[in-house]
Amino acid sequence: MKIYDEEETVMRRRPAAPVETEDLRDAEDATVAASPAATRPAPEISLFLPVKDEADNLRPLHAKIDDALAALGRSAEVIYVDDGSTDGSLEVLRGLARLDPRVRVIALRRNYGQTAAMAAGIDAARGDVLIPMDADLQNDPADIRSLLEKLDEGFDVVSGWRKERQDKMVTRKIPSAIANWLISLIGGVKLHDYGCSLKAYRREFLKEVKLYGEMHRFIPIYASWVGARVTEIPVRHHKRTMGRSKYGLSRTFKVMLDLMTIKFMASYHTKPIYVFGFCGFGAFTLSLVAGVWALLRKIEGESFIRNPLLGIAVVMFAVGLQFILMGLLAEMLVRTYHESQAKSIYAVRERIGVEDEAEQ
Repeated sequence: MKIYDEEETVMRRRPAAPVETEDLRDAEDATVAASPAATRPAPEISLFLPVKDEADNLRPLHAKIDDALAALGRSAEVIYVDDGSTDGSLEVLRGLARLDPRVRVIALRRNYGQTAAMAAGIDAARGDVLIPMDADLQNDPADIRSLLEKLDEGFDVVSGWRKERQDKMVTRKIPSAIANWLISLIGGVKLHDYGCSLKAYRREFLKEVKLYGEMHRFIPIYASWVGARVTEIPVRHHKRTMGRSKYGLSRTFKVMLDLMTIKFMASYHTKPIYVFGFCGFGAFTLSLVAGVWALLRKIEGESFIRNPLLGIAVVMFAVGLQFILMGLLAEMLVRTYHESQAKSIYAVRERIGVEDEAEQ
C-alpha cells in the first residue's frame, strides 16, 4: 500500500528504516552521500539524475521512479546530483534521502553544468548498469525496463530516442535534428537522438570515460571507441509542465564546436602529427607556388617590392614550419599521456587462453 506524507508526496513502500547516514545539512559545501557505499552491497542498477532547479518536479518524479524500480525486481540505487540549485531542490532531495534508503545525494558546490553533474553521477555509481536521466519529468522511468531488456540482447549501450518529442519545433526540434545528423556523420555512431539523457550503459564502458566541457551527449561515441555495441530504442517524452528549460538555440553552436574536438579525438588522438603535418605541408605548398610565381614575375621585369607574392611565400613557409613543430609537440604530449599513466592505446573485449597481467 502506498503511504503519502502531507508534505512529502514521495512513495514509501517499506517501513521507515533508521537513518544510516550523516546529516545532509552541510551538503552545499561538500559531496553528500545518502548512505556510505561501503556498508551496502553494490546494486544491479545505478540510476543517476543531474538536478538544477527542479524542486517542483522531484517528488512526483521519484514516485514514478519508485514504481518503475519496484516493477523491475532488481536491486537499485538512485543518485541525485544537485548542480547548484537555488530553488530549494536540495531540501527536497534531503527529504527523499530520509524516506528512501536507496537514494544517495551529491550536492555540488556551485553550478558546473550538466556534463560535470553527469560525471559526478558516474563516479558515484556502483551498479553493473548505469542509467542517466533528466529530472524534469520529460523522461519516463517506465522506459527503464525496455532499456534493460535491450541490454540483455547483447548490447553494451542502449540510447533512448524521443521519437515523438514534445518540444517546440523551431527552438528545439529543428536545431536538434541538424545536430544529431552532424554528430552521427562525424562521430560514426548513427543515432537519432544524442540529446536524450535516458540511456543505459554497461559499467565497464563508462569507467574509463572522462568528461569535459559539454561532452556528455557524446558518451555513446566514446563508448564505441572502446568497442561497445551501441543501439537505440524509442522512448516516451512528456511535455514539461513545471520548471523552466535550461536549453536554447545557443546549445547548437556549442555542439558544432564540440564536434571539432570529437572528430580530432576520433581520428588523430594517437597520431596528431598527421593533421598538423597535413596543414603544414599545405602551407609549404602555397609558399612554394607563391615563391615560384613571384620569381617568374620578377624575370618578366616586375619588382619584388611591388609584388605581394614574395611576402605570402615567406609567411606561408613560416606557418607551415609552425604547424610541423606543433605536430611534433602534440606527438610528445600523446606519448607522455600514455606512457606516464601506463595507459594502453587499445581495449580488450575478451581474453581466451591468455592470462591478464593484472592477475599475475
